[in-house]
Amino acid sequence: MADKPLAGKVALVTGGSRGIGAAIATRFAADGAKVVVNYARSAGEAEKVVSGIKQAGGDAITVKADVGQPAEIPPLFEATVKAFGKLDILVNNAAIMQRLFLPDVTAETIDAHFNVNVRGYLLCCKYAAERMTSGGCIINIGSAISRMAYPGAVVYTATKGSVDLMTRVLAAELGPKGIRVNVLAPGSTITDMNSEKSGKTQEEADQEIAMTALRRQGLPVDIADAAAFLASNDARWITGTWLDVSGGIRL
Repeated sequence: MADKPLAGKVALVTGGSRGIGAAIATRFAADGAKVVVNYARSAGEAEKVVSGIKQAGGDAITVKADVGQPAEIPPLFEATVKAFGKLDILVNNAAIMQRLFLPDVTAETIDAHFNVNVRGYLLCCKYAAERMTSGGCIINIGSAISRMAYPGAVVYTATKGSVDLMTRVLAAELGPKGIRVNVLAPGSTITDMNSEKSGKTQEEADQEIAMTALRRQGLPVDIADAAAFLASNDARWITGTWLDVSGGIRL
């Protein structure tokens, strides 16, 4: 493998300021890509990611845009092309997750999840595909939860199931243009979204560890390494697939 498998590529990572998104942005830059780190609110954290990339000899910028707001999505892609001249890789990572049991589900909470996790993903795919040429790559961050029955996550699970099916259709539609589309599906991973900050208890985390064949929670770098593979030429014959990166949580 070349020392810089993504050399000459331009990648956009939505929700790239923290957790999995930050790890993916950092790994892509280490692999030679120029990276756009998108954020909606975490400006300081996004700047830290870019600063780290530049200190390591890479090239990156931050671009503010809330992908849950349709009007903010086209300028995100325009800024990407203006900065780096093209777009080769899109990682749809920005998402929201609220722990909601059915009595707490409302039309507003459903819309909030679908606006970011589904509509935002799909519109980003649209604007990315308009700018990509043959060899383009879209990675949609899904979740192992879409193939589990996890109480308290009915709305989030519905969005991730939608991402799975959307990805297969887009892979078929964009394949003739030479654009690959895949789902990367983490399991229980240590991020702000999956921690005490989101309402998860230590007991629940321990249960997930017990359900995972490798007996630990994932780290953002575990997911980033798999994303780097899907974005690379080593995955040139892979499209429309659902890559389980969960440590075996569904076994």
